[in-house]
Amino acid sequence: MHTNPVSWKRNASLFMFSQALSLFGTSLVHYAVVWHITLAARSGWMMGLLTAAGTLPTLVASPFGGVWADRYDKKRLICVADGAIAVTTLAMAAFLSIGVEHFAVLLLCLAVRAAGQGVQQPAVSSLLPSIVPHEHLTRVNGINGSVQSMVMLASPMAGGALLMIAPIQTILYIDVFTAAIAIVTLLWFVQSPVAGQRNDSRTGTSHCLTDVRDGLQYMAGQVFLKRLLVVYAIYCFLAAPSAVLTPLQVARNWGDEVWNVVGGISFGAEQRIAIAETAFFAGMVMGGVFIGIWGGFRNRSHTLVLSTCLFGVCAFGLGALSVYWLYIACMSIAGFGISLMNAPLMTTLQLNIDPAFMGRAFSVMSMLGNVATPLAMILWGPLADYANINLILVATGVCLFILGVTMMFDKAILEAGAVGAN
Repeated sequence: MHTNPVSWKRNASLFMFSQALSLFGTSLVHYAVVWHITLAARSGWMMGLLTAAGTLPTLVASPFGGVWADRYDKKRLICVADGAIAVTTLAMAAFLSIGVEHFAVLLLCLAVRAAGQGVQQPAVSSLLPSIVPHEHLTRVNGINGSVQSMVMLASPMAGGALLMIAPIQTILYIDVFTAAIAIVTLLWFVQSPVAGQRNDSRTGTSHCLTDVRDGLQYMAGQVFLKRLLVVYAIYCFLAAPSAVLTPLQVARNWGDEVWNVVGGISFGAEQRIAIAETAFFAGMVMGGVFIGIWGGFRNRSHTLVLSTCLFGVCAFGLGALSVYWLYIACMSIAGFGISLMNAPLMTTLQLNIDPAFMGRAFSVMSMLGNVATPLAMILWGPLADYANINLILVATGVCLFILGVTMMFDKAILEAGAVGAN
């Protein structure tokens, strides 16, 4: 169900604007706080606590966020979650302003913010198909992915720059300001249907757990959904080295080379790492724009196959290439390939899942994405200290390519990709 043809573009644009603004403020503050604690503590143990505070609460909250997204008005749920994150950020700024800078307080605030995101994410993912016509979902998901990539590219740089010129508490107020604009925009200017929402009176924890169980039983009965989620988890696991180990790879492969450029400015490992990361995010932006214009193959599963195989080839290339600028080009194409995966995957799920279970399905997907990479790094991180990172990337690239080819012969995935094709 979606709004009338005259207003759906306006609704979708305002919705994406509100969420991009909210994401920018949240991401900017996250990076600023993480770097603030990192520079103050300079402790690997503290980095572990930061990772736990930023991920574990999301995992715990996501199942309940999915239930609430299926039961209540998604738009209001997003606003409540965003508002709770903003209030927590305001409290953190107040503590810092009066001189309370205990790491435990900052970690607690990060944990509460992460829990709020666990509630917000399933509602955001499941609201979009209710305001966008099905035939335009892939393009809109592509554009939305591109916008989010640009935000994720800009927010770390902006957070680092602001941290150099302003105290941390001042930066925190930015998130409160962006959240307020996003909430007002979403609540008063975005129209969304509420038909089919289960606004019942069951609010107890036991009923939430029952709804979680019902959602898992529904997903267990959907062959295509089980296989897509398994593919997504494997994809995240195999893609982790390309996403996380590449800065270390650049430092090891080219870190000893110092180039002198115009004006006597030295060009060392830090600059080369920054260029590689920027190339990856720039590729993601271009990929999102491309899929937004093209829309993908008629059968969305074919686009998923293309994306997976392309990223596999790029991961192989990142391990095999020894020329830095060719490596940078490969990083950009890898980012491009990832963006080709996100839009058709989201659209396939949105068009095939019963709306009554959509929030819970996306909460599981969010959990898989949040768990797969940290779990993968438990293996890939220590292994990188004993094995050549180039070999790790070559091996995972081959496995990703095989995964893509395997999807091409999966009947359930192919049939799911064809649903709603123009």
